[in-house]
Amino acid sequence: MNERNINDINLNELEQIPIPEGLEARLSAKIDEWERAERKPRRTALHAPLRYAVAAAIALLFIVGYPLLRSAEGGSAPTPKDTFHDPLLAQQEAERSLNLLAANINKGMKMLERAQAISDRTEQTLNKQLNILK
Repeated sequence: MNERNINDINLNELEQIPIPEGLEARLSAKIDEWERAERKPRRTALHAPLRYAVAAAIALLFIVGYPLLRSAEGGSAPTPKDTFHDPLLAQQEAERSLNLLAANINKGMKMLERAQAISDRTEQTLNKQLNILK
């Protein structure tokens, strides 16, 4: 049996291989399908931070609004107790909390930038392949 490796076939022999009818249409349809599939997660990935922001805003409204609503219903609001007797300790704790929040926001933004870079590279590759097929 005479088995040949694809690397052994020269360009002239490759040009002699008949191209199946409808191949271009099938390839075009498949590329369009991949493009639609690529766009769908991309949209979800870009809207995920917005969902978290909306959820955080709702939670914040509930946290702030619920005590106000209770105080409006019950008349006088209970007097809050200080959690820190030393203002310097309170300031340090507030700064620590804000630094933690900033670090987590920056981490999320880096993840979003990496996802966007991957999406851009994929789009560039797809455009190159489409230009080759034209």
